Amino acid sequence: MLTTTATHASAPGNLRRLATQVQRGERSARDLVDLSLARIEAHGELNAVVALCGDEARAEADSVDAAIARGDEVGPLAGLPLLGKDNDDVRGLPTTHGSKWFAGTSPAETDGVSVGRLRSAGAIAVGKTNVPEFCIEGFTDNLIYGATRNPWDLQRSPGGSSGGSAAALAGGLAAIATATDGGGSARIPAALTGLLGFKPTTGLIGRRRLPEWMEFSTDGLMATTTDDLQLLLSAVAGPVIGDPSAAPRSPGHGKMPRRILLAERTDDLGPLPPDVAAALSTKAHELADVLRVPVETREPGWFFPGYSPDEDWFTIAAAEHASLYGRQRIERDLGQLYPSTQEFLTFGLSVSADDYLAARRRRYDAVLRMDGILGDDTALVTPTLAVAGYGLRGETGEEGSGLLGPEVYSTAIQNVVNLPAISLPAGSTPDGLPFGLQVTIPRWNDLALINLAAAWERARPWPLAAPGYEPFA
Repeated sequence: MLTTTATHASAPGNLRRLATQVQRGERSARDLVDLSLARIEAHGELNAVVALCGDEARAEADSVDAAIARGDEVGPLAGLPLLGKDNDDVRGLPTTHGSKWFAGTSPAETDGVSVGRLRSAGAIAVGKTNVPEFCIEGFTDNLIYGATRNPWDLQRSPGGSSGGSAAALAGGLAAIATATDGGGSARIPAALTGLLGFKPTTGLIGRRRLPEWMEFSTDGLMATTTDDLQLLLSAVAGPVIGDPSAAPRSPGHGKMPRRILLAERTDDLGPLPPDVAAALSTKAHELADVLRVPVETREPGWFFPGYSPDEDWFTIAAAEHASLYGRQRIERDLGQLYPSTQEFLTFGLSVSADDYLAARRRRYDAVLRMDGILGDDTALVTPTLAVAGYGLRGETGEEGSGLLGPEVYSTAIQNVVNLPAISLPAGSTPDGLPFGLQVTIPRWNDLALINLAAAWERARPWPLAAPGYEPFA
């Protein structure tokens, strides 16, 4: 595991406090597991959790409590209830990917990388969280489990694809819930539910299974406080044998940025809605004041003249996903899939080898461009989402149909060029949903994001749960 001590850490967070209480015998792991299972049952309106392993979790909690009573050493997350996202394996539970194609799959025999490392640190798996089918959407709905609801507004989506985990954390259903990020899947739901959402440099958290989007996808993190985020990263960071992107060293030095580039978008997809534009300007300048750095503004067309990394993300991701399942199965069983999944995979089948490779080559131009823009001392600040929110099935004012359009997102470029990014809770827009401020910095300087988030948290603290819900404690 990597050492991930931030130099400007925030006050001790909820996870560290709960784990310390368990380790000291002031609180039992069994009590925490029972609390989590009771919260999940009581807040079924969120539809955040789609599978449970309650008996196994209680037995594991009893073992943790017995070990503590004997004086045995336990991990830094001892006794903390954990929910795994349903595109990743949790030993003993099926991984359905939110799809009828995998609804009858056998329970996983092993844990995924982050789930396994969190459990090795003492966390106790209690279940799995909902996802959009194959994690391709920015909202969380599928044909097996239905739509997950945002605890801030039950008629709105918590985003996606880690929307079930975000709703669970913002609703106080568990101490930890895992996330992934291949195009914003940790940052988008964090922005819509008032959480921190962290996409690390790909390779900081090793990958055991080749992801559907081979160079874009990584495990991510969501948390309610900066200290919680730091503690989780210390548990899950580290290389995996067989992952060519894995980094064998620590995640940067935590050097804070010396200037901010402010942009509404990095792709010329039209103006932001007025409420989003206003929130971005206000909060970006507040962040600059907190960090005591200057702000320079850039127009969207300045970043990548002549091509669109957002469009290239879609071309590459769709083609790779379609290749994974194959033309024969997609064409034969397409009708079993969610409507937007059908659209995504059908487009993927239409991508030619020449178009795919041309997009891959432009990716390296985009990397060169962003490396030159950021240098070693610049933070790019954008909205995490280019809209204030949307309905349970992606409705953005008019009736939703098909995939959410690229004009909704601000999160793909970080995956295309492999930059670390974080969504900071930054107040709310007039409709009452949280607003997420996205900060992107140079590659392998991931700790600077945690340091930056800690400074922001001290200056602009945010609620630890949605209104009407209690933090997990």
